[in-house]
Amino acid sequence: MNLLIEVLAFAVAIGVLVVVHEYGHYSVARLCGVKVLRFSIGFGKPLFQWVSPKSGTEWTIAALPLGGYVKMLDERETGQAPIPAEALPHAFNRQSVWRRIAIVAAGPVANFLLAIVLFSLVFATGVTEPAAILATPAPNTAAAVAGFEGGETVVAVRAENAAESEPVRSWSDLRWKLLGAAFDHKRVVLSAKGADGTSDFQLDLRGLTEKDVDDDFMSRLGFEPGGGKLTVAGVQPGSAAQKAGLRPGDRLRAINGIATDNATAFIAYVKSHAGQPLTLQVERAGAGRTQTQAQGQAPGKLEDIRIVPQAQRDPATGEQVGRIGAELATQVPSINVRYGPVESLRLGARRTWDLAAYSVRMFGRMIVGDASLKNLSGPVTIADYAGKSARLGPSAFLSFLALVSISLGVLNLLPIPVLDGGHLLYYLVEAVTGKVVSDRWQLVFQRAGLACIVALSAIALFNDLARLIHF
Repeated sequence: MNLLIEVLAFAVAIGVLVVVHEYGHYSVARLCGVKVLRFSIGFGKPLFQWVSPKSGTEWTIAALPLGGYVKMLDERETGQAPIPAEALPHAFNRQSVWRRIAIVAAGPVANFLLAIVLFSLVFATGVTEPAAILATPAPNTAAAVAGFEGGETVVAVRAENAAESEPVRSWSDLRWKLLGAAFDHKRVVLSAKGADGTSDFQLDLRGLTEKDVDDDFMSRLGFEPGGGKLTVAGVQPGSAAQKAGLRPGDRLRAINGIATDNATAFIAYVKSHAGQPLTLQVERAGAGRTQTQAQGQAPGKLEDIRIVPQAQRDPATGEQVGRIGAELATQVPSINVRYGPVESLRLGARRTWDLAAYSVRMFGRMIVGDASLKNLSGPVTIADYAGKSARLGPSAFLSFLALVSISLGVLNLLPIPVLDGGHLLYYLVEAVTGKVVSDRWQLVFQRAGLACIVALSAIALFNDLARLIHF
């Protein structure tokens, strides 16, 4: 069943993105008076075709659905009959350089517009997200240095010298605002509600490197969702957790006197204390109470449990880390975030811009070797995430679709021949110099661009397989 969902979600995602991208080319070409010969979804053998009696365009659905194309009337096309004189004004190559630029750029622009619309729909219809409540930060992190103790709810953020603050509606909203500040290496002021009222906390993001931002930078800063319940969901036989007497349904309150309500921080603390005795404060249900009842409103009995994490080798780092053999579940407070139509459109455009800028930076860093090529993903990973997002609901799937649409738009704008960006580069050179790039050089660049695309596709496919079989 999961495989079927993944296949259907992938087909819908690719179909929508390709249609929107190619329709961008098609619509602007028609506006510029260019005759479109064929609009094809997919490559290879046509499965379904029909011809528009008004425009004469042949609409095609082909066997290989990984892309599409718009074929326009063009004198440079080989193997076709000579174009009649009366049709020459409608040939693509006869258009001004600025019209050709507009037609080629329309595909990626359509992808960005689609992302804005999809994000706007998500913001307007509402989405349930974790509240911007902070867990107890790890010592020496930026959050701890700023003075956060855990339990505070962030309500606003502003640049250090800015007069006005931007409201923070959810954890996702907080993450995006801090991501933008981290990219710009700014100091920001966070307003947060705590037990003593609302206070301001200065957060210095100037020392973050590009690698810090690439990784899970919120955790690096010491920010984790908090305010919820951290419970034991399961205990492995023979583990330290079983020996210490932990049971499914136990709520973890503190570790060595440090309040805990977040699995990430708890696991990090346990990992760093291999073989060292730890004291867990546990809220335990009384006899005869079920796990569901234990997680309800009525408090259970508090107990201190002594546990010694077993030292095990971490396969990712090769280092010895502590493990207790317990499966954890975190229930964090959530909030339904919904905006008005105008605000949704503004936020949709802002989110699209931020993601596009982030994608460009990532591509640039991969080219110069500052970021791993493992960040590239292929169709297998896209299908996997398409299925996962579809199972999570319409909002998650629309957000995923917007993200992939942005990636497709950015990819097509890269100055690589055979992509839209490569053609735009030719036309920009022509606009500046007044001379068309020669066919000889275009052929050289075309071959180089094709080699780049093949290499990128091979790397993406290898990454897909590596994720699939975990090597």
